[in-house]
Amino acid sequence: MTLAPGLRATVSVTVGQPDTAIQVGSGDVPVLGTPRLLALAEGATVQAVRPHLEEGKTTVGTKVVLEHRAPSPIGMDVEVTAELTAVEGRRLVFSFTAVDRAGTLLGTGTIERVVVDRERFLARL
Repeated sequence: MTLAPGLRATVSVTVGQPDTAIQVGSGDVPVLGTPRLLALAEGATVQAVRPHLEEGKTTVGTKVVLEHRAPSPIGMDVEVTAELTAVEGRRLVFSFTAVDRAGTLLGTGTIERVVVDRERFLARL
C-alpha cells in the first residue's frame, strides 16, 4: 500500500431535487440534505485513495464527524474536498470541507475508513 497523508480528491455537484433534505428524508426544506453532504464527502475520500490501494483492497467507513454549517439551495454548485491526514496501519483519517461557488463554507468534518480485503469482507455478509 502506498497510502500517505496529503492524498486528496474533490467531488462537485450542482444541488438538484434528488439531493434535497426533502428527498433524502432528513428534513422538509429544499436544500442540500446532510446525508447527501456526507455521501459526497465519503465519495471524495474513496477517490483520494482508490488509485493507491493494492489489488483486491477497498476501504469501508467506520466513523464520521460532520458539521453542516450553511444551507445550499437547488441550483447551487458545491465542492467537497477530502484530504488524508493520518495513516495508522489499516486505519485512514480524512478531513473534509464543503464550499459553494460563492465561497461559503458549508460543512467540515472528519471521516475514518479502514482498508479491507474486498473478497474477505464480502464473504462475511
